[in-house]
Amino acid sequence: MSTVQRKAEHIRICLESDVQFQQGSGFDRYQFTHSCLPELDYQNIDLTTKLLGKQLGAPILVSSMTGGTTQAKEINYRLAEVAQEYKLAMGVGSQRVAIEQPQVADTFQVRQIAPDILLLANLGAVQLNYKYGIDECWRAVELLGADALILHLNPLQECIQPQGDTNFKGLLDRIATVCARLPVPVIIKEVGNGISASTAQQLIAAGVSGIDVAGAGGTSWAKVESERAQTVLQRRLGETFADWGIPTTTCITAIRQITPTLPLIASGGVRNGLDIAKAIALGADVAGLALPFLQAADSSTAAVAELVQILMAEIQTVLFCTGNASLSALQQANCLDLLR
Repeated sequence: MSTVQRKAEHIRICLESDVQFQQGSGFDRYQFTHSCLPELDYQNIDLTTKLLGKQLGAPILVSSMTGGTTQAKEINYRLAEVAQEYKLAMGVGSQRVAIEQPQVADTFQVRQIAPDILLLANLGAVQLNYKYGIDECWRAVELLGADALILHLNPLQECIQPQGDTNFKGLLDRIATVCARLPVPVIIKEVGNGISASTAQQLIAAGVSGIDVAGAGGTSWAKVESERAQTVLQRRLGETFADWGIPTTTCITAIRQITPTLPLIASGGVRNGLDIAKAIALGADVAGLALPFLQAADSSTAAVAELVQILMAEIQTVLFCTGNASLSALQQANCLDLLR
């Protein structure tokens, strides 16, 4: 099966099948302390923030999803149009297919639509063990006119998918080389199974400029790959490891304890503005959503814009009803409680 066909299958399965974790991302274990007298004007609440030195209109990342097909191009273009309008950050799906098949590069090239956004290129880190190097990483960045490069880690997915790339040996050193030589920041991201504090320490020592925890609780790529399995073995592996991983909130709190200032993105089961606000209160700088944006973009640009408006209103409502005028105030307020 070609990479393009695989991309198309991934979109179809995510939109049509139940491939979500059964265990939660951890956000439901937390509750904000309500303030009935916020002493604020709702209209003056500030949702702006910065990530990698770029101003955002809200702490929202349109997470890496897709590219390589006609449908993916339409999805990416719709997402980029709305990201530009609301000054959101955006990542694209893995660009390996565009590097190996330049004829599909335009399905990723959203910079013409979104000239001002924080735009993140994306490659699988494991490809550094399969003949990829600085040249391919820079090509991915140049292809997008991106501000930074995401290197994603997906060992579980590679174990389950047909002909997966499973040689992760020596990868940390190769990541360190990319961090040292690439002229843009490098962000490390999981794909939905989480990053532990100990691994984060190794990555920070290697020189990464940011971490996207992409914890367990959202889309399970073990389930996705199980849906497209070609053998009984692959299907069984996907079923067995469907809920494998570290919950998103656990990742956020553990990593923030060891690095108080490193840019930290919370993704993995973020489904609404309340989850985003909880992620910020736990120490994340922004929160990333994939499936909700994929579903909206599959419908229309207007549906994406409506989703963003809802998310921003939900975040603003949390700030108002906890008595915090800004995201930084929310992080310092100590108004998020762990439920027993």
